[in-house]
Amino acid sequence: MGKNQHVTPHPKGGWQVKRAGSSKATVRTSTQKEAADIARRIAINQKSERLIHSVTGKIRQKDSYGNDLHPPKG
Repeated sequence: MGKNQHVTPHPKGGWQVKRAGSSKATVRTSTQKEAADIARRIAINQKSERLIHSVTGKIRQKDSYGNDLHPPKG
């Protein structure tokens, strides 16, 4: 399982995708949607999670693209 991908506001404006534990952005975009789409592709490829943060830094959405330890029954 790869490192989680965080979509956060970039300090100099716009949005960024950062790998968990990294100090540098993987990519910087002008919109949150662009960053979220890129983070989704990376998370699917790495079988990890995508965490989308609000402007204040609070996690507002979390999506898992890895192996589900508790798949739905039925």
